[in-house]
Amino acid sequence: MSPGPPLVPTRRRALDDLVGSAARLVLVTAPPGGGLSTFVRAYAEAAPATHRLLALPWEDAPGAALAGRTPAAGDVVVLEDAQHADPASVQALVSAARAADGPVVVLGWRVPGEGLFESVRSAADTVVALDRLAAQDVAALAEQRGLVLPASQVDRLLAHADGRMRHVVELLDEVPAADWTVSFFALPAPATAARAVRAALAGLTDDGRALVRAAAVLEAADRQARAVAVSEAGRVAGLDATVAAVDDAGRAGLVGVLDEHAMWIRLPDPVVRRAVLDELGPAGRAELHERAAGVVVDPAVALHHRWFAAPRPDAELADRLDELASERARQGAWASAADLLVLASRASVDAEARGARLVRGVDALVGAGEVPRASRYLTELESLRETPLRNAVLGYLAVVRGRPAEAESRLGRAWELVNPRRDADTASLIAQRYVLHHLARCRPRELVAWADRAMDLVEPSAPTAVEAAAIRGLGVAPVDGIDVALEGYRTLVGEVPEGPVAQRVTMASGWLHLAADDPDRAREELQSALTTDFLGGSRRISLWAHGWLARAQFQTGDWDDAMRTATAGLEMAQRSGMSLLVPLLAWTRTQVLALRGDWEAAEQSLRVGDAAGRDYELMRVPAALARAAYCEARADYVSVVRALAPLTQPWAREWVEQPGYWPWPDVYANALVLVGREDDADAFLARHEERAADAGHVSATARLAYARGRWQGVRGDLDAARQSFQRAIALLEPLPLRYDRARVHFAFGQTLRRAGRRAEADAVISTARDIYLALGAATYVARCDRELAAGGVNAARSQREFDDLTPQEEAVAGLVAQGRSNKEVAAELFLSVKTVQYHLTRIYAKLGVRSRAELAARRP
Repeated sequence: MSPGPPLVPTRRRALDDLVGSAARLVLVTAPPGGGLSTFVRAYAEAAPATHRLLALPWEDAPGAALAGRTPAAGDVVVLEDAQHADPASVQALVSAARAADGPVVVLGWRVPGEGLFESVRSAADTVVALDRLAAQDVAALAEQRGLVLPASQVDRLLAHADGRMRHVVELLDEVPAADWTVSFFALPAPATAARAVRAALAGLTDDGRALVRAAAVLEAADRQARAVAVSEAGRVAGLDATVAAVDDAGRAGLVGVLDEHAMWIRLPDPVVRRAVLDELGPAGRAELHERAAGVVVDPAVALHHRWFAAPRPDAELADRLDELASERARQGAWASAADLLVLASRASVDAEARGARLVRGVDALVGAGEVPRASRYLTELESLRETPLRNAVLGYLAVVRGRPAEAESRLGRAWELVNPRRDADTASLIAQRYVLHHLARCRPRELVAWADRAMDLVEPSAPTAVEAAAIRGLGVAPVDGIDVALEGYRTLVGEVPEGPVAQRVTMASGWLHLAADDPDRAREELQSALTTDFLGGSRRISLWAHGWLARAQFQTGDWDDAMRTATAGLEMAQRSGMSLLVPLLAWTRTQVLALRGDWEAAEQSLRVGDAAGRDYELMRVPAALARAAYCEARADYVSVVRALAPLTQPWAREWVEQPGYWPWPDVYANALVLVGREDDADAFLARHEERAADAGHVSATARLAYARGRWQGVRGDLDAARQSFQRAIALLEPLPLRYDRARVHFAFGQTLRRAGRRAEADAVISTARDIYLALGAATYVARCDRELAAGGVNAARSQREFDDLTPQEEAVAGLVAQGRSNKEVAAELFLSVKTVQYHLTRIYAKLGVRSRAELAARRP
């Protein structure tokens, strides 16, 4: 086997993990064209392999290179394309790897199936599934060929190729470099795939071929559809019966059947669809689109088919597309409206109308969260005559991309140019974009003022008025109270139609219920706001829902669900170009990973969600909270204070400091106490305790009470500290906030242990440990174990690092031996630095060592 091309980033990480593992039997799987050969050959080079074998379909056995001998311990055997090998050879290699002194065996299996494959997978120590490429992989493959593709084209290529390595590589090699800069350029099918599809079509019956072609045409005209109705495909294909045709096409792999009754089908991926459409030819496509226009039920899709049947300027069609787009916009179905407006622009006869419709189409694309697709039209937009609407759309795009200075400039220019009396609709749209801008700037009063302006300029049913009303409550809540905002949403729910408009209201209401200590109601509402199915609901709203649902799941202790929700949202945000929401989604991932002790993944997540001073405040806040959570899990309280200090600045007073929205004041106060800034902690706590009391916010009061207990414990007032901790526990008891309960018990136990109440501390910390263990917070389980050991009461000490030390001395010695400074040890164990120095002196004397390095060397 010859060496393959360089590995893309995600495959390189998978290879590094595999080479560094102790697995003896490894199964590597990939779909056809998934990069299996490249990966397996890279492993053979890196291992390095003692025996490199390639199974071919016309050979009886791949093992001739072993010259009849059984691989020995220490050998590394790599078999590529094991699906072509005879069963006896595969079984022999698997048995050898499973033996006590067997070799390392890596089997590359291109087409997973039943029988022997399932047996090998069950026996394998590790299964490496080479799934879809990531955006960074596509960018790397392009750079290897001297192409620097914009993010929008990377995402487009990734989606078109369905993440398949072969498709991506062939398209990068086949498409001329200049074509990647053309906005209307349609990605073709790679040559290899096109040949395979043509051969498969040729092998079908006439009915099967007609059905596949009809399905391809129906999919092409409806980007929002997840499947094609067989009844519609049959009518477009002119078939009286479809069962045999579906069976024929399915067996050839050209359609997938989605339900048990074979009523819904879809083509395998966009490449197959493109190849089928190319094989059909322009005339054949036009004929089927004409038929489809009279078959499909959705009027928007019917108009799409009309356009595709005769793609040329048509004023009447353009007007109908525009009219229907306005109707969909009133429903809040921005994805559907965007498709209609882009087609209306193409169908327009008048140049000015063409430009105006394109501007509105791009605006709708941004509203739907399709930022990469919207970005493809940037050059065309900026070439148009400057108008208020054009500037508003460019400002809107800047908002969702997380660029506040550009958004401020663009929106300011739009408002300067517009005349609200003559063009109230555009003025209302600009005002509504300002609403989003001020939401991202964490400025609730400005948000409400611009929302009122947007609503006053147009009829209450206008799309901009409805969306402004849906967001307005998020500004009302910090100023007038969450209850007032929620009452407004309850009224609004009865006034808006079901679908995407209701999605906005439900998301905002769910966010506020989370802030109001009702995570169960929040979960219900946010879960219902996740969907983007109905008429192409807003991906932007869905991303907000993902972010806050993940927080609700985190607070209630469902961390696996929180990770799934945040990860799915983060992937969607990165694909859609919605940079504004990336830090919110990365925050939950970072916190869970840090609490679980997966430091490498937590650091990576932290970098993904990082934000700078030039970014929106709504990006900087969760980025700061993620960093603080990571540093707190590391017991690095100096860094916690540094991470959260920006949130104490005046810009954060109106919203970020409001109780309930962002759980950070207790984290900051606790860190101030632990780094010795007691006076600062006292002043900070006093201000926030007053705000929480005025708001009557239960969980905020409880969190601040435990931080106050910390402060009182350091000051030596144990009775007051006990009251503060017990009050926090009582307040949290009726709430499903498991992580907060664990935090309070842990801090209470440390305070008791520091005061010498070791038996009582043992019981409280054990409670914290049980909750942390149930949550999977391995980082804090280990800290609880150190606390229990340091207390020396009922602590299991079967495995000791150092003999002849007291429990507390052993805890100090263990942390110092890990490389912690005296200050870090003091913060971790809630001791003074002087106490740590005192213990360290005694430790050195007892163990006969003179330095931290010698102490580390004494660890078993």
